[in-house]
Amino acid sequence: MKLVVQRTKYAAVRIDGDVVGEIDFGLMVLVGVTHQDTIEDAKYLVRKLSNLRIFEDDAGKMNLSLREVKGSVLSVSQFTLYGDTRKGRRPSFVNAARPEEAKALYDQFNHLLEEEDIHVETGEFGADMDIEFTNSGPVTLIMDTDE
Repeated sequence: MKLVVQRTKYAAVRIDGDVVGEIDFGLMVLVGVTHQDTIEDAKYLVRKLSNLRIFEDDAGKMNLSLREVKGSVLSVSQFTLYGDTRKGRRPSFVNAARPEEAKALYDQFNHLLEEEDIHVETGEFGADMDIEFTNSGPVTLIMDTDE
């Protein structure tokens, strides 16, 4: 699994102009799933994500986790994270998991976050979505279970 994690002051996802997920403070997370990913990969990333110290404390140091600041997550499925651009000019997405497999693991990932008492909002799997957010810091990290 691969995540693009961005600290945010606000994030929303819209479908046909309607807001389907929105948070005020926390993390904007793009979630990609590949063929060999398992529930263990999702569990690992949830533990890392919920405890990653990327929020500032009173001294301005990144010492606080999502859990400690009581932040939320806007989670958006993103198969293009597994796009391969090495050949030609059109990306190949053969490394992305099939939609039914990816959706199941994506849903489990979100459920595991909720079990950690983290408020999760989502987009709609497979939909054409517009995402708006304010990257705070900016802080952007890539988390990958293959690396």
